[in-house]
Amino acid sequence: MTDQSFRTELDADGVLGIVWDMASRSMNVLTEGAIRELADIVERVASDDQIKGAVISSGKEGSFSGGADLTMLEGLARLYASEMAKHGEAAAAKALFEESRKLSQLYRRIETSGKPFVAAINGVCLGGAFELALSCHYRIASNDKATRVGLPEVKVGLFPGAGGTQRVARMLPPGDALQMLMKGEQIRPDKARAMRLVDEVAPKDEILSKAKAWILAGGKATKPWDEKGFKLPGGPVWSKAGFMTFPPANAIYRRETQDNYPAIRAMLQAVFDGLQLPMDLALTVESRQFAKVLRSPEAAAMIRTLFVSMQELNKGARRPAGVPKSELRTVGVVGAGFMGAGVAYVSAQAGLEVVLVDRDQDAADTGKAFAQKLISGQVSKGRATGAERDALLGRILATSDYERLKDCGLVIEAVFEDPKVKAEVIQKVEAVIADDAIFASNTSTLPISGLAKTSKRPENFVGVHFFSPVEKMLLVEVIQGKETGDRAIATALDYVRAIRKTPILVKDSRGFYANRCVIAYMLEGHLMLTEGVPAAMIENAAKQAGMPVGPLSLNDEVALDLGLRIVDATRAQLGDDAVNPAQEKLLRTLVETHGRLGRKNGKGFYDYPEGAKKRLWPGLKDLQPVHLDPDAIDVAELKKRLLVTQALEAARTVEEGVVTDVREADVGAILAFGFAPYTGGPLSYIDGMGPKRFVELASALAELHGERFRPNRLLLDLAETGDTFYGRFAGEKAPAAAA
Repeated sequence: MTDQSFRTELDADGVLGIVWDMASRSMNVLTEGAIRELADIVERVASDDQIKGAVISSGKEGSFSGGADLTMLEGLARLYASEMAKHGEAAAAKALFEESRKLSQLYRRIETSGKPFVAAINGVCLGGAFELALSCHYRIASNDKATRVGLPEVKVGLFPGAGGTQRVARMLPPGDALQMLMKGEQIRPDKARAMRLVDEVAPKDEILSKAKAWILAGGKATKPWDEKGFKLPGGPVWSKAGFMTFPPANAIYRRETQDNYPAIRAMLQAVFDGLQLPMDLALTVESRQFAKVLRSPEAAAMIRTLFVSMQELNKGARRPAGVPKSELRTVGVVGAGFMGAGVAYVSAQAGLEVVLVDRDQDAADTGKAFAQKLISGQVSKGRATGAERDALLGRILATSDYERLKDCGLVIEAVFEDPKVKAEVIQKVEAVIADDAIFASNTSTLPISGLAKTSKRPENFVGVHFFSPVEKMLLVEVIQGKETGDRAIATALDYVRAIRKTPILVKDSRGFYANRCVIAYMLEGHLMLTEGVPAAMIENAAKQAGMPVGPLSLNDEVALDLGLRIVDATRAQLGDDAVNPAQEKLLRTLVETHGRLGRKNGKGFYDYPEGAKKRLWPGLKDLQPVHLDPDAIDVAELKKRLLVTQALEAARTVEEGVVTDVREADVGAILAFGFAPYTGGPLSYIDGMGPKRFVELASALAELHGERFRPNRLLLDLAETGDTFYGRFAGEKAPAAAA
């Protein structure tokens, strides 16, 4: 045993305190060592007559545990590969099954140990840690605002495989259980109590004493499902209630996932089959489904991108070495419009003092009022208190006086996308801030190096590209201009981390990274429309491919007139050949002839009737020069076009050096514009297919639909050498190729 994960103390009343406190980690996680250690403790509890029961708690302030260390799964993958090479597929599958179910067997041992176990939960208790709590005979959660419980495994391509599906489905009616498992949300203590996922909620300084008292009062060491006569909360699967639950659940799964997520499908199967069996057999069924999902390319890609890579980036993997950590206390935001007000809100929410500046006091006050609206919404939902609202608003100073920026270590401008307007702001800000202060421009279209030419301190000038709406979007692009120094980059990355968002660091270029991929996606939707593909088919094909919204809907969100301005700017900078005439004609007709600007004026590709759902504008058919027979259209090809065009653009940014870390390309694509998460991101999509196969697909599309699908030199080289993006640039083997 290397690092100790648990410490124990037996009190005079015979209650064993089990404190989870991993010395080498800021948060407790389930590792192979921790699992072995806990297994030894459980056997001690079961066999020692002096021990009446045990209370499991955390020694970490503000957290119980985030769950399993998913890097353990890499070891399972190696085990499978090794057994496959030595003994064949059947032996490899068996070895993976036996190894992957050890945690499930440990939790079942807790349930059947004959001694009562209580989980005393304070802070986040998620995934495998909450499955541990569910295996205990009683659960007490603190009413601390940081306490949350949940099973979020579906968000990284897995499902709760340590008994979670079977216990939740025996504690809740199956409809509620499936909804919880499929959403993977973090649940507040009061709601968890109402759902009967926890038995009691108490102040955090009382949970240990209450846990002990429950044991000493004769707490029962048997779970309901192990008692004779147990009945499922929602009745048998093969009953009227069951038929009202499982067929609709399958339909909802198909609607929401387009059958792209094998983990959710396997989870539904595990619940359906498991509820027809005794608990031990049900857990075996769950374990078999879990082992199967572990072998899927979707799980491998999602775990790598949405857990391992994102965790590394959030911890500062791209921060320049040797630069002292910036101690930001006050940030300035110039421009109190929609974006600037959002930046001010998330900054104040993170505890930073904010100076919000606009051209006059009324405009600045309007920006602060937006922040007030956002935090008041949180209060009304019970997610914040009135005192927290007042404190947040007290951290935002709304003013028209640039002099108030003098003490800001970082100033972010979020004014209109006009180089002249931004140049004027840069000069005003630099006239008052300290020489070592960092200036950041929030721009989505203007190159940072060009804007920095108006700065007296280009080494202190950096880009920070927020996505809209700022308070909801998790990604921020940090853009390195030609003269941007390491300290400016480090400060920007520190700031993004402080506001609890994920940063990616990209080199300066037109459109940076995310917007280049998004523009390619919207272009493909526009061209499909001009080819005669029905608009509804375009949108549905995109969703079937795994995108959260179709390209036409997305264009409405970012505004059609902005798209037209980008077309005009592209022609001005790169010439006529850089503009697609069919796309330009479509956008110009919509914007200039019909006045359709998108959601912002209630009409774009969609109509947005007040109080009703949006619907595609019937007039789109009149703008199509031809109309294809829907039954003759290859929907599979539409799906491929929509994903391949984005993946090609991502590959080009790597070749051009705009993106220098493959992790950032995949994480950024999923967080910024929702690139089909089940693929792990555009580069993982290519690697999972295999660059050779991807090049063949893209080349075939190029012959059918034009040179925009022609693979770049880097892709051709990867295909020829048998390399992959992660193999060449991250030293990893490619995930198993998709079937």
